[in-house]
Amino acid sequence: MQRTDFSRMACSIARTLDVIGEPWSPLVLRDIWAGLTRFEQLQADLGISRKVLTERLNHLVEHGVLERRPYDRRPRYEYVLTRKGTELVDLLMVMAGWGDRWLAGEAGPPVLYRHHACGEVSAVELRCAHCGEPMRADDVDLLPGPGAAA
Repeated sequence: MQRTDFSRMACSIARTLDVIGEPWSPLVLRDIWAGLTRFEQLQADLGISRKVLTERLNHLVEHGVLERRPYDRRPRYEYVLTRKGTELVDLLMVMAGWGDRWLAGEAGPPVLYRHHACGEVSAVELRCAHCGEPMRADDVDLLPGPGAAA
């Protein structure tokens, strides 16, 4: 069954979902960011079928989120994040923060983030690129942009 083509919508959220909206894609990106870069490692950690993992990796490579690099004379590859992929991981860190706050329960967050610059464990926070103040959904107005649909 063909799913809706979100890439043609005049909406950056829809276009992003076209790239990573399938449930396995964010988990594949998470694992690669965490250092699991080879097919067998990803499959073992995720418990995903070879077919689905192959489809997800090919999709992410096609969209420039991952790069496939050979690591053996045989046709074997590891997967690394591109700059585009690394920026998507920023999005995943924000999602993890929401999950830590609302879904972690009494056990607390399963992962902590230590910031390289200061060495402290911290949470990810969205800030305005202009003034540096925290930026939340109720702190902004939505205005039509140059790519808005007519």
